[in-house]
Amino acid sequence: MNTDIVASIEQGPMRPMQVLAVTICVVINMIDGFDVLVMAFTAPSIAAEWSLEPQSVGLLLSAGLFGMAAGSLFLAPVADRIGRRNTILLCLAIISAGMLASAFTWSVPSLASARVVTGIGIGGMLASITTITAEYASHRRRGFAISMVQSGYPVGATIGGSIAALLIVAYGWRSVYVFGAACTIAMIPLVLRYLPESLEYLIERKPRNALEKVNDLLARLGQAPVAQLPRPRRAGAASRGSVLDLVSSPLRTPTTLLWCAFFMVMLSFYFVLSWTPTLLTEAGLRAEQGISGGVLMNIGGIGGGVTLGYLTARFSAHRLTALHMLLCAVFMVLFGLLDGNLGVMLVLGFVIGYFIFGSIIGVYSIAPDIYPTAIRNTGVGWAIGIGRFGGILGPAAAGLLLAQGWTGAQCFFAFSVPLLIAMIAVTILHHGSQPRASNHGGRNPDNR
Repeated sequence: MNTDIVASIEQGPMRPMQVLAVTICVVINMIDGFDVLVMAFTAPSIAAEWSLEPQSVGLLLSAGLFGMAAGSLFLAPVADRIGRRNTILLCLAIISAGMLASAFTWSVPSLASARVVTGIGIGGMLASITTITAEYASHRRRGFAISMVQSGYPVGATIGGSIAALLIVAYGWRSVYVFGAACTIAMIPLVLRYLPESLEYLIERKPRNALEKVNDLLARLGQAPVAQLPRPRRAGAASRGSVLDLVSSPLRTPTTLLWCAFFMVMLSFYFVLSWTPTLLTEAGLRAEQGISGGVLMNIGGIGGGVTLGYLTARFSAHRLTALHMLLCAVFMVLFGLLDGNLGVMLVLGFVIGYFIFGSIIGVYSIAPDIYPTAIRNTGVGWAIGIGRFGGILGPAAAGLLLAQGWTGAQCFFAFSVPLLIAMIAVTILHHGSQPRASNHGGRNPDNR
């Protein structure tokens, strides 16, 4: 019997089942990208219909992110107990309910509440699809696979933004939420039929009929069946499977640095993604042109994510991520300096999208390699959850600053600083925490 079947699969080529699993996660994240940014696309129309002040718009933009933080912190860890696939199905149901409810709201509190529900599902989802992708991708292709999954986010936002602009003109902003709910519901039967449970989870946690499930997966992976479950590769590691393991030695330092990187990059990320369409509109573009500017930023994000994923197979993911953060900060400053030149602002929006998405996809790529199987979803979920608080703070703080008389340019100057802090955290994590992560089961993505 092969005592390390996971390692043999990691070192082999990507088989059709592995490619299919990653593809499903890409599609899920495409829909999540639309579900997350639907508020940014519909905010101008809602603000006009309900006569909202910037503070109220900022609250609505942050409500979904608050839910995502809660989902990452408290729903994502459930996957380490009930499985990645079951958690994904649960999250799809929650997202569908939240999106559908959003279409029938009548006030800021009711819409904010529906966005919180949607965010809870998305928060639990992102950690689970990141983890299952990391566990099914081959060792050489892991960074690329995670980058492709996270690139689904701007793809979905790009396609969804284009559809949203048409739907708003034809049917009003509520139709955009109905469309998002329908797309999310459609994924449930696909996940039931085609997405496998994590092989590492089955071996580590040994749920009911684990041996039969493992052998079924091995057959689909072209591997010989086993007579009994192999011992976990990291037996005894992180046996409590709780958040306490994340902040205990020797994971305390890499966890702290990872949380800092997620918080700071999401602070800037969600400011840029949430407010750019509105700020472009205020700078002189029509509402649909402002949405198009946001779409253009997401198109840049697709390029940034795919390029970073390709390069991680050859260069350090940590260094590439830090470089993207630095360059994004530089172009955000340029965007502010050239405020008023609408053509140049649209071009710079594309470039900012390229580097801001590369930055956030980079930290997603780094996160799973820090933690062992038993707490991987918990570790990734908490990192994303801590980052969500930055995501909540970003749009809300921008709304308050704008209400106090700040210009869009000044906001872009201010929100370039967190990216520099995140760059420092990622650089320290690369130089100081890899041995610890490696000693505790984390795979070093830079030593492929």
